[in-house]
Amino acid sequence: MTQPASPLKHSRRPAQSPIGTFLKILVAVVVVFAISSTSVAAIAVYQTLSKIGPGIQLADPGATGAPIPSVGAIEGGVNLLLVGTDTRTDQGDGFSDAANQDASSGAGNNDVTMLLHISADHTNATVISIPRDMIAPVPECPNPDPTKAADKSQDIDASDAAMFNTTLSRGGLPCTVLTVEALTGLKIPYAAMISFDGVIAMSNAVGGVSVCIATPVTDPYTGLDLAAGQQTLVGDQALAFVRSRHGVGDGSDLGRISNQQVFLSALMRKITSAGVLANPIALFSLANAAVSNMKFSTTLQDPTAMVAIALALKNVSLSNLVFVQYPVVADPADPNRVIPDVSAADTLNTALQNDTPITLTGGVGRAAEADPASTATPAPTDSAAPTDGATGSPTDTAAPTDGATPTPTPTSVALPTNVSGQTAAEQTCTVGNN
Repeated sequence: MTQPASPLKHSRRPAQSPIGTFLKILVAVVVVFAISSTSVAAIAVYQTLSKIGPGIQLADPGATGAPIPSVGAIEGGVNLLLVGTDTRTDQGDGFSDAANQDASSGAGNNDVTMLLHISADHTNATVISIPRDMIAPVPECPNPDPTKAADKSQDIDASDAAMFNTTLSRGGLPCTVLTVEALTGLKIPYAAMISFDGVIAMSNAVGGVSVCIATPVTDPYTGLDLAAGQQTLVGDQALAFVRSRHGVGDGSDLGRISNQQVFLSALMRKITSAGVLANPIALFSLANAAVSNMKFSTTLQDPTAMVAIALALKNVSLSNLVFVQYPVVADPADPNRVIPDVSAADTLNTALQNDTPITLTGGVGRAAEADPASTATPAPTDSAAPTDGATGSPTDTAAPTDGATPTPTPTSVALPTNVSGQTAAEQTCTVGNN
């Protein structure tokens, strides 16, 4: 079952006139000016709002966002899809991989796809990473050519089995959204797409992200060469880290996902630290980096929508922000591909549809381990043996260690032990592919 959007106390606003738009910007500037007491922050708000480009119309007419309040957090749950494209079009220099002479252009492939679900009471959030190499059904998608989109006869045919990361090049952002909706049973009214340059700009905006490296990470395909220990990643190096597959874990895309979760949890800890939250210039540098390097659905085109969703996340503690890999098993037809683990995926999907918090009982993934220097209770390390294939063994069967498993509450759903992930509060280290 899908969860209907919760109604807001605020009524839906009529279309904004130019004067209304100006007043909305003015209110935002005044509010930020009052909080920060700096004219620099007020100018940054205006500059950030002015850079939002044309929005992307999503295909599902039923997946409309809730009305957005003029000031304050959105009410009810939120489902937002973030897609990372591997396109080299209009990107900076240095993105020609040594092993990929046929690099993506145009829309590119959705090599990173993450679904953010914020609970209706804004106390929990889940980020689901969907493996790029997963084979799954793809529904009929509108033609991404805007001159043909209105003509249903020009739609892109459905497929019973296609590689998930082709959905973006197949039918643009709306096609990826439709595919994830079919996969999870959720309605997704909000979506955004970020490029290589965006990852670089955002890591620069927060002054770099400090990550723990358990064993050296070397990846000739992305130019990554990191020694063991704490490393602060910024700019091109941060991008190379989140893109690395051959340098981490077992060299699989599933290993890359757990490596990205190490980075993202460290990024969230950095963003929520006093050094960033108490620094209005850093905050708006981050917002400016995002807006300048992302494309948004039309439902996110209104700046107040992004503010309302961000405010919904404000009170979610790091321990209640869970990163999880969508459950998969090996594809019997191709050892280098995976398919959804029907039983485990059903448990996860049902929890999301019912807006029920989840509890992880499995490992932290193939390219991660608990940081031994951390005093926080670690998640168990996933010790599934890798295979020689590009994807590796997709079933994470490591048994939790005593005392390391989070205890499910009466109101949470315990995911099976073969589902990997971590919370943003857990401090983990990346394991190199040595």
